[in-house]
Amino acid sequence: MPRMRDLQVACTLSADELAARRDSLLPGLIARAADRTALDDGYRLTFAPAPGLLDSMARAIDAERQCCRFLRFQLVVEQDSAPITLDVTGPAGTKEFLSDLIEVGGPEGPRYVPQSQESA
Repeated sequence: MPRMRDLQVACTLSADELAARRDSLLPGLIARAADRTALDDGYRLTFAPAPGLLDSMARAIDAERQCCRFLRFQLVVEQDSAPITLDVTGPAGTKEFLSDLIEVGGPEGPRYVPQSQESA
């Protein structure tokens, strides 16, 4: 298995798959975050606790770990009223990849391109 630092910072979904699943992937999570904090190698997303949030986060993380294998997720859940935090980090280039999602507002960002289209 390749080491995280050796993984390419690119999504393996086709453009159609990405568009169809956008809300249930990382762009949907980012849109739901109450706050975003830049980290050296990614971002910390902070969420207000809400019914169903953890279920949707788990589904998004599971889907993302399959199509964006370079991402690392660290979820912190404390008492009921405490914010939920999700650190999304990875190798060099991950912070820029995530910045494009945040700044551009979705997979249309220049680095969130399906891997199959990168060489085209």
